[in-house]
Amino acid sequence: MSTLAHVSPSSAAAGEGGCISIIGMAGSGKTTVGRLVAEALGWAFADTDHIIEASYGTRLQTVADAMSKEAFIEMESDVVCSLQLARAVIATGGSVVYRQRTMAHLASLGPVVFLDVPLETILERIALNPARGLAIAPGQTIEDLFREREALYHRYATVTVAMRGLTPQESAAQVLEALAGQGRV
Repeated sequence: MSTLAHVSPSSAAAGEGGCISIIGMAGSGKTTVGRLVAEALGWAFADTDHIIEASYGTRLQTVADAMSKEAFIEMESDVVCSLQLARAVIATGGSVVYRQRTMAHLASLGPVVFLDVPLETILERIALNPARGLAIAPGQTIEDLFREREALYHRYATVTVAMRGLTPQESAAQVLEALAGQGRV
């Protein structure tokens, strides 16, 4: 009878069974690209927005609308910090970067990849799906969020992939190439 050694996610590098976390604005392609990266690696895929929806039994925007921006961000942080995964690609909500503890947890699981998408593309994609969940304060615009979060995404990213003009498949290939260049996959 063989036994499988347990790999602790907090101590594993991505290539050894840890995780890859994908960060970026709503509409940046985190779910689409994350699924492709997971498929290429033969890993599981988790979307923190979907986990929140399953926890609350409703759409993410309904959850976000029922809370203040700060309450939503704190709840999201609690959910993300509770994840103990290995061999998984995690697509996160765009607001995870507001809590240092959340980003420290994701970094403990493995590399953090920022999908850097131009503002005009984000605006186009959000317009196509206005029901997507956004942690946004009353009176705040998507442009405000973009400017507010951009430096945070860069600060917490292990790898940044510029997505201008790339297909999802090309983006996933860029993520894998960048991580391979760091010896992370």
